[in-house]
Amino acid sequence: MNKIKSIVVAGLGLTLGLASCDSGNMRRTPGHVYAPDMTYSRAYESYTSNPNFSDGLTNRAPVTGAIARDHAMPDHLNEGDTIAYKSYTTAARFNADELKEGGRLFNIYCAICHGPNMDGNGPLYSSGKFAAMPANFKDAKYLHMPVGQMYAGIKYGKNMMGSYASQLDTKQRWMVIAYIKKMQSENGGDAFVFGEATAKPDTAAKATAVTEEKKVAANK
Repeated sequence: MNKIKSIVVAGLGLTLGLASCDSGNMRRTPGHVYAPDMTYSRAYESYTSNPNFSDGLTNRAPVTGAIARDHAMPDHLNEGDTIAYKSYTTAARFNADELKEGGRLFNIYCAICHGPNMDGNGPLYSSGKFAAMPANFKDAKYLHMPVGQMYAGIKYGKNMMGSYASQLDTKQRWMVIAYIKKMQSENGGDAFVFGEATAKPDTAAKATAVTEEKKVAANK
């Protein structure tokens, strides 16, 4: 009998204990909280004063030299530094989709003046809006123009052409230049170097054959 009573009392105690844990989210005394500052953080609105900083500002400036996500590192070119323009280049290489995007950007921002065929006969010139023809990228004067000069022209503008630095980020500028250089390479310009490096089929086959020969020799 005593054993049964003990079981009943233990069961009641367990039931009451479990019931006390579920108070329908109305419990006002949760007891002790470990690290309350982490549980109940003190949030500050962006433009309110903040006693945690010496200047009292909640909104913080980015760390000096920080680069926003998806943004490229800034270039070192200065406006008017023509010597630096001629030697400036990039190690970036672009696949077919990126070159296609370069063409799309060219048609949006450049073709209005330089023409969709890069011959300088864009809608603004053909309509009589400009007295002088914009640069003809198929002309000998521009076929071998250093890419750095093109980059500077996009970033700072040149003659009647304004700056497109706010419309095109660093990568987009190079994609447009790569597209121009690809078209120029097909019209007597320099060999195209902005494409992705891919091994030739015969080179890849030879490399595979050599690897297989080494494996066979090692197993003998």
